[in-house]
Amino acid sequence: MKKYFLYIAAVVSSFAFTSCLKEDLNESIGELNAMASVYVVRAAYNQADVSLGKASLAGAYRTAGIVIANGSSGNFPEGHIIIQDEWRGLMRGLTLVSDKATAASLAVGDSVVVELEGATLTRNGGTSLAVRGLAASAIKKISSGHEVKIRPINITELSKNFEKYENTVVSITADVTPFPVQQKFAGEHTLTDGGDTTIPLYTAAEAVFANETIAPSAAFVGIPVTGDGRKQLRLRNLTDMQFASGPIYAGYPEDFENPDAAQKASYAGKDVALRTGTWRLEQCLLGNTTGRDRIVSGKQSIRFQQNLGTSSPCYLQMNYDVPSGAAKVTFWYGCYYTDAASSFVLEASTDKGTTWKQVGNVISDPEKTSVSIAAKQAVFMMDIDGSVRFRIRKLPLGTTAIPTIENGRLGIDDFAIYQNY
Repeated sequence: MKKYFLYIAAVVSSFAFTSCLKEDLNESIGELNAMASVYVVRAAYNQADVSLGKASLAGAYRTAGIVIANGSSGNFPEGHIIIQDEWRGLMRGLTLVSDKATAASLAVGDSVVVELEGATLTRNGGTSLAVRGLAASAIKKISSGHEVKIRPINITELSKNFEKYENTVVSITADVTPFPVQQKFAGEHTLTDGGDTTIPLYTAAEAVFANETIAPSAAFVGIPVTGDGRKQLRLRNLTDMQFASGPIYAGYPEDFENPDAAQKASYAGKDVALRTGTWRLEQCLLGNTTGRDRIVSGKQSIRFQQNLGTSSPCYLQMNYDVPSGAAKVTFWYGCYYTDAASSFVLEASTDKGTTWKQVGNVISDPEKTSVSIAAKQAVFMMDIDGSVRFRIRKLPLGTTAIPTIENGRLGIDDFAIYQNY
C-alpha cells in the first residue's frame, strides 16, 4: 500500500525580542536606546575586532535574541551559545562565548538579553562572528518556550549570502555525496542539491549523534558556521535530519532554465522539452520577470494563470516516468508578485499518465512578494515503487473575490524527485 505524506517547510514565526537601534534621543528620558539588534551588532564588525559598547554601537550596550544552540549536543564548542534575532524582517545570528555552566542553564527557545559593554566582537582564528569576553552575569534569560524560525534555502543561496545565514537555523534539502553506505555522521560529508555548489556537513567526534547512520538524502536542519576559515553546516542533534530518502534523480532539480522563456511565453497548452524531459505546460508559462516570478535559481521559473474555472485545466505535468519509484518530491512556490494566493495539489501517476492520485494535502498558503521575497519549499514524503510521474495541478476556483476566493497567479521553481530506498 502506498503511503503519502506532506510536509511544508513553512516559515515558523519566532519571537522578535529586540528593538531597532535608534540614532535619535528618547524624548521621555533623554537617552539613546540601550538595545541594539543582532543585525546592528554584526554590522559593527569590519574585518577587525571591535570593542562593544556605547562608543561602537551609537549609545547601545545590549542585544537580545532567541537561543538556537547551547553546545549540549557536543557538536558546537563547549560554552558557546548561539542566538538569532529578527529585526525589520532581517534575521541574523551571533555566537556568545561564555562558560559551560551558563550555556547549560539555557535551552533552545529561551529569550535572552546580553550586556555587551566591554566585550569583543571577533572572528578570532577564522571562526564564526562571536562575542567574547562576556561575564557569566552578562547573559540573562527573560523567558522560555519560544518557537525558533527555520529558513528553508538552497545551497547556492547559502554560498552567495553566507553572512546573512551564519549562526541562524536553516533547512537544506540535499544529498550526501558520494553516496553513503551505512556511513556515520562523524567527520565531514559533502551536501549537494543539484546546483553548482556544495556545502560541508561537519559533525564533531564528540557529538552525541556522531555514530548514528547518515541518510543518503534529507532535509538537514542546521546552523551555518565558519570553522578554521571554512564555511560549513552543523546539526544540533539527530532529529535535525528530517524526511530521509534515497538520493535525488540525476539531472534534477528541474530548474526550468531551458528552453528560453520566449519559447513558452503564452499560457496556451504546449508540450515543452525541458532539461529533464518533455513536460506539458497547460495554462502556465516560463516566466523571467525579476522580483515578480518566483525564481529560486537561474533566471526562469514557472508561472501559472489566474482566475481559471473548471473549463480550463491548469497544470505542470511530466510526460515521462522516472524508473526507481519515489520517496520524496520537493519544489519552491509563492504568489506571482502581489497576486492573491491560490490552491494547488501534487499528483502522481503509476500508469503513464492514464490516472492520477493526489499526494498529500492541498496547499493554499503561497505568499506575495510584498510579504516575503523568499519562496516557500514544499516537501512531500511518499513510498512509491516502480515507474512514476508527477504533476502540479492548480485548483479551478474561479475568479478571485477576496475574502471568499483567492485564485491568483502562482510561481513554481526547482522541482526535485528523490528515489525510493
